[in-house]
Amino acid sequence: MHSEDPIPPTEAAHPLSRDLDLRPTMEILELMNREDVRVPEAVRAALPRLAVLVDGIAARMAEGGRLVYVGAGTSGRLGVLDAAECPPTFGISPDRVVALIAGGEPALTRAVEGAEDDVEAGRLDIRRIGVGSRDAVVGLAASGRTPYTCAALEEAGRLGALTGAVTCSPGSRLGRLAEVAVEVDTGPEILAGSTRLKAGTAQKLILNMISTAVMVRLGYVYDNLMVNVQPTNRKLWRRAVEIVRRLTGVDDLAARRALEEARDVRVAVMMLRCGCGREEAVARLQRCGSLRRALEEAD
Repeated sequence: MHSEDPIPPTEAAHPLSRDLDLRPTMEILELMNREDVRVPEAVRAALPRLAVLVDGIAARMAEGGRLVYVGAGTSGRLGVLDAAECPPTFGISPDRVVALIAGGEPALTRAVEGAEDDVEAGRLDIRRIGVGSRDAVVGLAASGRTPYTCAALEEAGRLGALTGAVTCSPGSRLGRLAEVAVEVDTGPEILAGSTRLKAGTAQKLILNMISTAVMVRLGYVYDNLMVNVQPTNRKLWRRAVEIVRRLTGVDDLAARRALEEARDVRVAVMMLRCGCGREEAVARLQRCGSLRRALEEAD
C-alpha cells in the first residue's frame, strides 16, 4: 500500500451495524437488505464513465483485441466468472475474454496466502498472456489498492493496452492508474471490510454491464436475443430453437431441423429467412459481420 492512500471506505465500520453479533437474525437480514438496495443507485452514478469504458473495450475488440479482467480474491473470482460465461452466452472464443486472478487457478476455491500482495506476479501475468496495444485490461479491486492488480494494470498500460478500473473506493491508486476509472461509492460494509457484500454486488452488476454491452456493440446480439448462444445442453438447445422460431415464424419442427443442419442459430435463421443453403448462409454472415446486417442486406 502506498503511503498517500487513505484507508478505503470499504474498510470503515458501519455506524448502523454496531452490536451486529447481538441482534436477532431477522434484524441482521433486514439491515443487509436495506444496504443492498443502495448498490444499484451507486452504480447508476458511475454509468457515464462505464459507457466510456464499454465503448473503448468494444473498439479494441473490433480490431481483434481481447478483454482481460485482472483481480484478486472476490474481485478476481468475479472476473473469472464473467469471462467464463461469455463463450456459452455469446459464442465468442474463450481466448477473447480472459481473466487473471492472483494466485492462479487454486485461488478460485481457496485463499492463496500473500497472492494479492505479489507485485511481480501481476506484471508477469500480464506479460505471460502477451497483452498488447489491441487489448483492453480492466483491473478489479473493491479497495482500489490491491498490489497485484495495480501492478498488472500499470504493466498493461506500459504495453499500450487500454486500461480500465472498477473500484468501490473513489480516488484510489487503481483508479489513478487507469485511463478510464469506474468508481462506485458503496460505502462501508455492515461487516467491516467484507467486500464480498455490497462492493462485490456492485462489481458483479458492472461486469454484467461490461460484457453484455460490449457484445451488443460487437454484433453478438440481435434485437434482445442471444443469437450466438452455444446449445451445449438441453436448456440452451431449447432456447436456440425458440430463437429460430421467433425470428423466422416457422414451427418447432422446422426450427429444429434447420438448427440441426446449420449447427448455429444465426445460420439457421439465414437459411430460413433467405431460402438458401448452409454454405450460402455462412458466406453472407461472414461478409456482413452480424446477423442484423446480413438480414438487412437480404431484405
